[in-house]
Amino acid sequence: MQDKTANLPGIAPHRVAVVVYDRVALMELGVACDIFGGEFTAADGTPLYRLAVCGTGPSVSTDAGLAIEVPHRLGELETAQTVIVPPTGRPGQVPAAVLGALRQARARNARLISLCTGAFVLAEAGILDGHTATTHWAECAELARRYPRVTVDPGVLYTDETGLLTSAGSAASLDLCLHVVQLDYGTEIATQIARDLVVPLHRQGGQAQYIDTPLPELDSTSLFADTVSWLQAHLDQAVTVSDLAARAAMSPRTFARRFLASTGTTPYQWILRERIRLAQRLLETSDLPIDSVAARSGLCTASNLRKHFGRALRTTPQAYRRTFRSSRGQSAA
Repeated sequence: MQDKTANLPGIAPHRVAVVVYDRVALMELGVACDIFGGEFTAADGTPLYRLAVCGTGPSVSTDAGLAIEVPHRLGELETAQTVIVPPTGRPGQVPAAVLGALRQARARNARLISLCTGAFVLAEAGILDGHTATTHWAECAELARRYPRVTVDPGVLYTDETGLLTSAGSAASLDLCLHVVQLDYGTEIATQIARDLVVPLHRQGGQAQYIDTPLPELDSTSLFADTVSWLQAHLDQAVTVSDLAARAAMSPRTFARRFLASTGTTPYQWILRERIRLAQRLLETSDLPIDSVAARSGLCTASNLRKHFGRALRTTPQAYRRTFRSSRGQSAA
């Protein structure tokens, strides 16, 4: 078993409080307890962190239907240096006392961290107003809709505005918690903890590469169904909006206006997104060199492919291939 002793002199443990409530998510709660639960110590045996799990009552239910005891009350937030807010299946039913305690913690400059959809709890308390935050990509639109004063970034694994941090989906909770350890104790200690957990200290790219964003389906009655079907079969060719307008027997201006009204996106963005999606499929399922992937997807050059991957997916083609390559592609390597 790996030594969990950090090469640090005697220190005062950093005080961490995890707030729990009904339907709390077990995975994110486990992440917080594993990293900040006191197993990792300084050279003299002092824990790097001292963790208190707290709530409004003696027990809560979890998202798995289990009941767990809550050893501490909300008074722990009054002295905690860091407060962690895990997700719950009932963010609208978090007790008012919890929201008030979170506001007080923020007012005295405690560090606040939300994991996954725990961002909804911070937003409900008004703490995220005027700040940038993230959550699981499937919930970002709802977070932005409910809390318009929050700037929601769906593409990143976590956000860090000094003293206020939020993470994306469940696995990104690990990313953010390791980032916090790195802030507190440096890269060497954070790397040691990451190694113990058998995870990388940093993952390449953000969560944009995981987002499933299919383009609007066009049925056979759509004015543009035939044009789009032709486009999808000729993505490797130099297709322009004027070419598509000619196929639809419209002027480019009329075509662009009607296409936007019908699909919610511009012809250029449709073409670009389809080419990126084709490049993703080729990277997932083939051993084609990056230059060939760029050519077959109509993005022409490897540098152009990298540029658009970076903008749309916040990663590189090579990193995307390593992450999402199918078993078929691996066996062919």
